Amino acid sequence: MSVKNRYPNQDRYINLLTDFGFKRLFGTEPNKEILIDFLNVMLPPKHAVKDVSYRNNENLGNTPIDRKAIFDIYCESQTGEKFIVELQKAKQNYFKDRSVYYATFPIQEQAIKGEWNYKLSSVYTIGILDFIFDDHKKDSTLLHTVELKDQKNKVFYDKLKFIYVELPKFTKTVDQLESHFEKWLFLLRHLSDLEEPPLALQEVIFEQLFEVSEIANFSTQEQEAYENSLKYYRDLQNVVATSRQEGVEEGREQGRQEERLQSIERQRSLLLKLLSRKLGDIPDSLQIQIAQLSLSSLEALGETLFDFENEEDLRQWLNRE
Repeated sequence: MSVKNRYPNQDRYINLLTDFGFKRLFGTEPNKEILIDFLNVMLPPKHAVKDVSYRNNENLGNTPIDRKAIFDIYCESQTGEKFIVELQKAKQNYFKDRSVYYATFPIQEQAIKGEWNYKLSSVYTIGILDFIFDDHKKDSTLLHTVELKDQKNKVFYDKLKFIYVELPKFTKTVDQLESHFEKWLFLLRHLSDLEEPPLALQEVIFEQLFEVSEIANFSTQEQEAYENSLKYYRDLQNVVATSRQEGVEEGREQGRQEERLQSIERQRSLLLKLLSRKLGDIPDSLQIQIAQLSLSSLEALGETLFDFENEEDLRQWLNRE
C-alpha cells in the first residue's frame, strides 16, 4: 500500500547508491528478475543466469577468531555459481584485498565434511564502485574483469572472477545510450535525477524498476529508512570531498596551522556524527582515540566507516592505526 510522500522536496525515485536503495532494488525476492537482468548485463553471455536464490549475506569464519563478512547481496544460480554483489561508495584502503578476502567465504562454505574431491562451483564478485581506482585514473576503461592468469596471460583458473565497474567514468546522457549495459549504468548514476521514465528506458524490466523505486509507493517506515540512508550517503560524500579539498589546501597553506587544526576538528566532528548515526552512542574511550588521529588517518576512517557493522569493528580499526 502506497502512502503520500512525507518529504515533499524529495526526488521521485530513490538513489541507487544508498544502502537502502541498492538493497531494495537488488536484494529482495519480489525484485529477483531485476537482479537477474543486472547480473546478465555484467556477465559474459556464456555465463548468463536464468534464476537465483538469495543466500544469507552474513558469513562467519571457520573459527571464533576469524572475521566475518557481510555482503550487500549474496545469491546463487540454479547451477551452483555464487555471486557477491557489492556497492562501494568511497575509495577504501586495501579495497582489492577486501574483495579477495570476501570471495574466500563462498569458496570455503562449499567444503564437504569427510571424503571430498574439492570440486568447486564458480564464484563471482561484482563491485559497483562510486570511485575510480588510483591506478586507472588515466584509463578510460570503466569495466574491469579480473581472472587468475599464468605468465603467458592465459586463464589458469576460470572459476574465480572479479568484475568491477567504475561509475564516475560513465558520463553519457540519456540520449547517448546505445546498449542495455549503458542503460543500467545510467540508472545507477542518475535514477534519482529523473522526474519520469525517459523514452529510451521504457523496457519491461525498467518499468518494474521504476515502479519499485518510486518513493511515493513506500510505507512510512520505508520512507524514513530511505531518508536516513540518503542522509548518510550525502554526509559520507561530504567527508570524502572535504578530505580531498583540505588535502589541496594543506599543500598550499603550510603556514596556516591554526586553520588546519580547525579543519581537522570539523572533519572529526562530522565523522563522529556519521559513526553515531550508524553505530549508536560512541564510548568516550573511542572518541579519545579518534581525537588523536592525524588528518590522513581521519581521511582513511571516512573512507572505511560505512563498512563498520558494530562498535567492535570500529574498535579493531582504531587499534590498528
